[in-house]
Amino acid sequence: MGQSWPRDRYEKMADAVAKLYVKALKDMPPDVRIALDKAVQRETVPVGKTILGTIQRNIGAADREDLLICQDTGTPVYFVQMGEYCNANPVAIERAIRQGTEEATASHPLRSSVVSPITRQNNQTNTGYRVPVIHWEFIEDRDDVEIVVVPKGSGSENMTYFRMLLPADGVKGIKRFVVESVIGSGGNPCPPVIVGVGIGGSSDLCMLLAKKAIIRPCGEANPDPEVAHLETDLLQAINASGLGPMGLGGINTALAVHVEHAATHISQNPVAVNIQCWAARRGRLIIDADDNFVLGF
Repeated sequence: MGQSWPRDRYEKMADAVAKLYVKALKDMPPDVRIALDKAVQRETVPVGKTILGTIQRNIGAADREDLLICQDTGTPVYFVQMGEYCNANPVAIERAIRQGTEEATASHPLRSSVVSPITRQNNQTNTGYRVPVIHWEFIEDRDDVEIVVVPKGSGSENMTYFRMLLPADGVKGIKRFVVESVIGSGGNPCPPVIVGVGIGGSSDLCMLLAKKAIIRPCGEANPDPEVAHLETDLLQAINASGLGPMGLGGINTALAVHVEHAATHISQNPVAVNIQCWAARRGRLIIDADDNFVLGF
């Protein structure tokens, strides 16, 4: 067991989270860049190819000018993994994440998109009651902290779906619901998209799994062969729809379909869909026991 973290490490964490949030908004992950390059190469519909080319020019302009990829800074969602041998204080970590989000919003400055659901008041910090959204996971045989941020834009987040299917609906019912959800979304989530699918668990766990699925590197298959086969089937069915980039036609409606699953009750078959737009922004911060701070994807 290591020593407890010193107080100044949480201050460094807040500064690092501020950099992480801005990085995620400006720098497209390399796996998504590759997926978009491949989409351009295989697109056969002229309007789809034109739109994908425009997306690539948007990314290039953001790179050259050090600009945001999209003006929607999203709802800040963080996934925190904490090793079992890490002697950090989770409350202090949450405080640092909030502080870092507020620092980034004030110093960049970033558009604040977070408001009260009742009064719609915006305090211009990208934070509020219970926001940032922070999901925790505790990992065996590790002594570090890993923080992944997903600035979840509203266009894609609004296209979120959940249904308690019947066990008798089986995998066929799951496929139908996912494909209908994506096609029904049309151009609203800015395709080509990454489709996150949660299967099983309880209703709340299922929704979380769908969102967790979108942070996996684009096109990386689920380690379970049966689930990976389902991902392939869903991707083929979605792209066969012809919806295409921005919903205007093409063979690239989705860059990837990622499925996460959990055991569930014998009388339940929950399924959730969380869609991520083409600007699949994310960033990763790892803080190890030796006080090293590493920013990446």
